Amino acid sequence: MEFHKLSALEIAEGVKKGSWTASEVLSAHLDRIKKIDGQINSVVTLSEERAYSDARETDKAVAEGRDPGPLAGVPFLVKDNFCTDGIRTTCCSKMLSDWIPDYDATAVKRMKDAGAVLMGKTNMDEFAMGSTTESSIFGPTLNPRDFNRVPGGSSGGSAAAVAAGFCPIALGSDTGGSVRQPSAFCGVQGMKPSYGQISRYGIVAYASSLDQVGPITRNISDMAAVLGILAGPDPNDTTCDAYERPSFPQAAVEAIKGKKIAVLTGYDAESMDSPLIEAIEKAVGYCRSAGAEIVEAKLPITMKHAVACYYMVALGDASSKLACFDGMRYGHHSDGRSLVEMYKRSRNQGFGKEVRKRILIGTCILTRGYYENYYVPATKVRQMIADEYAELFKSVDSLICPISPALPYKKGLVEEDPVRMYLGDAFSSIANLAGLPSISLNLGFTEEGLPTNVQLMGPRFGDAGLLALAHAIENKAGSPPIADIEKKGGCRE
Repeated sequence: MEFHKLSALEIAEGVKKGSWTASEVLSAHLDRIKKIDGQINSVVTLSEERAYSDARETDKAVAEGRDPGPLAGVPFLVKDNFCTDGIRTTCCSKMLSDWIPDYDATAVKRMKDAGAVLMGKTNMDEFAMGSTTESSIFGPTLNPRDFNRVPGGSSGGSAAAVAAGFCPIALGSDTGGSVRQPSAFCGVQGMKPSYGQISRYGIVAYASSLDQVGPITRNISDMAAVLGILAGPDPNDTTCDAYERPSFPQAAVEAIKGKKIAVLTGYDAESMDSPLIEAIEKAVGYCRSAGAEIVEAKLPITMKHAVACYYMVALGDASSKLACFDGMRYGHHSDGRSLVEMYKRSRNQGFGKEVRKRILIGTCILTRGYYENYYVPATKVRQMIADEYAELFKSVDSLICPISPALPYKKGLVEEDPVRMYLGDAFSSIANLAGLPSISLNLGFTEEGLPTNVQLMGPRFGDAGLLALAHAIENKAGSPPIADIEKKGGCRE
């Protein structure tokens, strides 16, 4: 049985019916990781013993006639900034290279409680600061669709693992596109839910006002199922809203006939790779054929200020968040002749180049003079962006726009053209600034085998309607296949 080709819901159904066991499913996926991952480096830690123990518990529940949970026996992976009880959590940084938490992040716990089996942790940009997954202490992750290209970031390991068939579900964190952009680059489906939809408890923070947990899957039905499990209030996270949530799996299959969907205009389309413009046109055509009304939308404040606003807010937050890693209280320790020297050595040795750069910029932003001239105006612009979207969603149900201006980058962009990498967040960071739900949806592949995609956005806590739109488009476009890396190293010879 080729378990790696099954969806999460298909696996769970088979386990519940006794068609196969959770242990069999786990063994097949672990074998695939061991056989293939050496080519792409998406998984940094495996927890085999604990995973087999959890799988056996699921099999025992089935045998005894007990409910094993909606994700019974489904193997999953999580980004290495999620706390996992007894399993190292490094953020792919030397600073935390030997840290083993004694508790699970709420999202991890809820997946386990639903019967899913945690196999291990995935590669990422150090402390989630990057868009290529090249800054990890474990080495870079390669794109399973094309080994000459990056998988995106910072949740590149999670997206690559799903694309490679190592698991049907992986979890990532999204601060400015870190779930959606790698999902787009690797040719899978990724979602950043509304801010406050899912608890952030137990996730090492980058920028708390922007961070959100997001599922990565190969189809929207699995995504809706995962969101239904993860969403909900948590006493450990006061930003996790306690509103009455709908059934996300049920909402995902609702029709979009009569819905009004806006298409973003007013950006420089000539600067975008043409297959991505074609993907937007294709998505619009699918929506029309499903009975939706299409209108145009311009968002001048967002298009002009989003990138600058995002980096002001994110780096200022990151600077303060990472201040605790000083080698004394937390993190890598280096000796010094004085306390100041110890701090300097610990942080210089513990943090990589990109993280140090962002901390320095963030610290500068928060100093007197710069704070009033940069950080404070950025918070005001952020509110203006949120207001611009709130006004838009008074008259439309959803928005279609790009997720990235480019197809997957070739390796080495961080060093060759870092500004281009930062500007790549122009479309993805918007949802984080405004707290909106957003889905990166695969729309097929180019002749060279590179994934094309669109971004779908909805109003705050309009996640259910967004899933319905994504499902309707996916029904027309089809869900993406697993990357054929065993045969030809991705989709290219």
